[in-house]
Amino acid sequence: MDEAETLPEREGFIPFGGYRTYYRIAGTCAPGKLPLLVLHGGPGAAHYYLQSLDGIARRYGRAVIYYDQSGCGRSQTPVQADVWSCSYFLDELACVRRALGLDRCHILGQSWGGMLAMMYAVGSPWHSHDNAGIASLVIASSPADMDLWLSEALRLRSYLPPDTEAALAQADIDGDYERPEVKAATAEYYRRHVSLVPEHERPAHLHNPEPDPVGDACFHTMQGASEFVVTGKLAHWSIVDDLARIAQPTLITSGIADECTPLIAKQEADLIPHAHWELFPGGTHWVHGEQPDRYNRVVEDFLEAHE
Repeated sequence: MDEAETLPEREGFIPFGGYRTYYRIAGTCAPGKLPLLVLHGGPGAAHYYLQSLDGIARRYGRAVIYYDQSGCGRSQTPVQADVWSCSYFLDELACVRRALGLDRCHILGQSWGGMLAMMYAVGSPWHSHDNAGIASLVIASSPADMDLWLSEALRLRSYLPPDTEAALAQADIDGDYERPEVKAATAEYYRRHVSLVPEHERPAHLHNPEPDPVGDACFHTMQGASEFVVTGKLAHWSIVDDLARIAQPTLITSGIADECTPLIAKQEADLIPHAHWELFPGGTHWVHGEQPDRYNRVVEDFLEAHE
């Protein structure tokens, strides 16, 4: 597809949990190609930061399907701390597949989205939905064990200048994340390990165009108050013992400076039977947006090999 051509798009809403789940479909599938369903991270983010994957639709003729998880982005709900859970978001994933007729597709999950993808691929005891028809998985910068994720985050934080690390540590003790020194320390950690490009400096289509009143509440419910505390429903979450049950060909991607450190990604590469790991030099947690052409080519090559 010519880069100058307008990318066909379709969007809409799917009823789920008494509210509506927003979806967006970029491009169409050329003959012989399966769509790619994309699961965003957070928990509590939205799909916008992943729209660099539109390049797969534009350049390679493959439909890329995004949706905003309940309580995120355009899938707006009240705060639902009592219902947000792994099983709730897995139910939503199954609902989206049914509603969009994705009997056969590839799935890419980034960060928390990759955790969802792994649980969905395993099946029981994580959920009871029919999860057949997944041609392959792409697990992008995702943990398989939250205790390891936390210990690696604290290790990365320890390499910050002492005053910077101390500000972050103090905020996790007293809960005051609004102090200027804490915001500056957070920005430095994010620059090193989460994204080389701050969200407000990205092209408009790669960040949320409107305020998200609920996303932070979702993150706090599932994760906790910051990157360095896991006090929510994901505390001690682990799928390590189930990784050997993932039958699909699996591509693991991460950046060399990613908060999903090489130790985290290697754990998955070692334990998932049909896994290939692509480590991107110079990349952080947002490596798909920092190196979009190379990233999309690596993903597309993998998808083509497993249609």
